[in-house]
Amino acid sequence: MTPARAALTCCVLALAATGCGIRPTGVTNGGSAPSGISQGMRIYFASDRGPRGVSRPDVTVDQLDDAFKLLLSGPSPSEREEGLANVLPTDVDYRATALRGHVTVTAPRLAFASPQDQGTGQLVCTLARAEVLLHGTRPDKVQVSIVGERGSAGPYQCQQFLAH
Repeated sequence: MTPARAALTCCVLALAATGCGIRPTGVTNGGSAPSGISQGMRIYFASDRGPRGVSRPDVTVDQLDDAFKLLLSGPSPSEREEGLANVLPTDVDYRATALRGHVTVTAPRLAFASPQDQGTGQLVCTLARAEVLLHGTRPDKVQVSIVGERGSAGPYQCQQFLAH
């Protein structure tokens, strides 16, 4: 081996032995991980990518039917600018009941274009969120059925309507 090649090899080995120059540190505490459900109500509106939830953190619901008032009042002006809309008819008398995580929405004059449309997603996801807040049902266990003018649809779970 030539002296130049030996010197180069020694330099490469020395650099490899020193590592990247970052010294080890002790364990740092990043705080506790988020847990549980987020606070406040979420209302779901139609968007170009399917139903999208918006927070209403200062709003409480005392009964399932309170969710309809929030939903039918529509998105805020800034939410409308983001492309959110309420596609549910506002002249329908909506009612909801729950029994062990199964929510039934009754809307006698509601006719569905398709059981998987965004209006159905708005109802399912908004009522599922209200059920979670009111009765502590796990979000993945809430099922929502809708009884309308042409019969019933469901049971559905919110995640069926959300974009993946």
